[in-house]
Amino acid sequence: MPQRILSSTGAARPPLLRLLIILTLLTLAVALWYLTRYSLRDEAGVHWSPPAADRCNLHAAPCTVNLGQGIALRLAVESDGPIRALERLPLEVRLTGMPAESARVDFVGRDMDMGLHRFPLEAMGGGVFRGEGQVAICTEAVMPWRAKVVVDTPQGRLGSWFDFEVTRR
Repeated sequence: MPQRILSSTGAARPPLLRLLIILTLLTLAVALWYLTRYSLRDEAGVHWSPPAADRCNLHAAPCTVNLGQGIALRLAVESDGPIRALERLPLEVRLTGMPAESARVDFVGRDMDMGLHRFPLEAMGGGVFRGEGQVAICTEAVMPWRAKVVVDTPQGRLGSWFDFEVTRR
């Protein structure tokens, strides 16, 4: 004979009700996880400008994107040779044509969720921001990444992205 769990009122709880309660709790947990991830990305108020059609190579040289109205955003990853996973990468963001208060670089996997890798940069003056970042390791032989750059300006948050690939050694 199957056992029934008695609730605080003393009545037995049917198995279907228990299943629905578990499914509801799982749904709430997934919704809470999604909401937390979305709020951590903090991209809601960013005016995104796509990079130019001719893709630059962050492994070899800085990349620049025109944000319109004479504003340009430049990202330099100053590494010796190609960008490698788990190596410290000196980063420099330069904004010209508008003053900026802060800048950050987020490394995100293009085809695979690799988590949040956010690197706030230090203001050096004159629209230049510097700091260090790091690309996470992946099980793929070639991992496509996106460097999302966001700058805070008096007129709002501006951003763009630069795609690159990291080859596992």
